[in-house]
Amino acid sequence: MPKMKTKSGAKKRFKMTASGLVKAGVAGKRHRLLNHSANYIRQNRGTKILAKGDANLVKWYMPYAR
Repeated sequence: MPKMKTKSGAKKRFKMTASGLVKAGVAGKRHRLLNHSANYIRQNRGTKILAKGDANLVKWYMPYAR
Protein backbone atom coordinates (compact mmCIF):
# COMPACT_ATOMS: atom_id res chain seq x y z
CA MET A 1 0.00 0.00 0.00
CA PRO A 2 1.54 3.37 -0.94
CA LYS A 3 1.90 6.16 1.57
CA MET A 4 -0.57 9.03 1.56
CA LYS A 5 0.84 12.41 0.61
CA THR A 6 0.66 15.52 2.78
CA LYS A 7 -0.37 18.75 1.07
CA SER A 8 2.80 20.83 1.22
CA GLY A 9 0.89 24.12 1.46
CA ALA A 10 -1.01 22.86 4.51
CA LYS A 11 2.07 21.71 6.41
CA LYS A 12 3.56 25.19 6.03
CA ARG A 13 0.45 27.02 7.26
CA PHE A 14 -1.08 24.89 10.02
CA LYS A 15 0.07 23.26 13.26
CA MET A 16 -1.67 20.67 15.41
CA THR A 17 -2.14 21.13 19.14
CA ALA A 18 -1.60 18.26 21.60
CA SER A 19 -5.38 17.83 21.94
CA GLY A 20 -5.85 17.53 18.15
CA LEU A 21 -7.06 21.04 17.36
CA VAL A 22 -5.67 22.98 14.40
CA LYS A 23 -3.85 26.30 14.87
CA ALA A 24 -3.55 28.82 12.05
CA GLY A 25 -2.32 32.34 11.56
CA VAL A 26 -4.96 35.03 11.30
CA ALA A 27 -5.79 36.53 7.90
CA GLY A 28 -5.79 40.25 7.18
CA LYS A 29 -2.60 41.22 9.04
CA ARG A 30 -0.08 41.70 6.22
CA HIS A 31 -0.72 45.09 4.64
CA ARG A 32 -3.32 47.89 4.44
CA LEU A 33 -3.55 47.92 8.23
CA LEU A 34 -4.47 51.61 8.29
CA ASN A 35 -7.94 50.61 7.09
CA HIS A 36 -8.43 48.29 10.08
CA SER A 37 -9.32 49.50 13.54
CA ALA A 38 -6.85 49.14 16.39
CA ASN A 39 -9.33 46.78 18.03
CA TYR A 40 -9.26 44.48 14.96
CA ILE A 41 -5.46 44.47 14.86
CA ARG A 42 -5.22 43.69 18.58
CA GLN A 43 -7.78 40.88 18.51
CA ASN A 44 -6.13 39.16 15.56
CA ARG A 45 -2.66 39.04 17.06
CA GLY A 46 -0.97 35.63 17.12
CA THR A 47 -2.76 32.45 16.07
CA LYS A 48 -6.32 31.16 16.31
CA ILE A 49 -7.96 27.73 16.55
CA LEU A 50 -9.81 26.76 13.38
CA ALA A 51 -13.52 26.00 13.35
CA LYS A 52 -14.52 22.34 13.29
CA GLY A 53 -15.44 22.19 9.60
CA ASP A 54 -12.22 23.86 8.50
CA ALA A 55 -10.17 21.73 10.88
CA ASN A 56 -11.58 18.52 9.39
CA LEU A 57 -10.42 19.60 5.94
CA VAL A 58 -6.94 20.47 7.18
CA LYS A 59 -6.66 17.13 8.99
CA TRP A 60 -7.52 15.40 5.73
CA TYR A 61 -4.71 17.36 4.03
CA MET A 62 -2.22 16.31 6.73
CA PRO A 63 -2.82 12.59 7.44
CA TYR A 64 0.36 12.08 9.51
CA ALA A 65 0.01 15.15 11.75
CA ARG A 66 -2.64 13.57 14.00
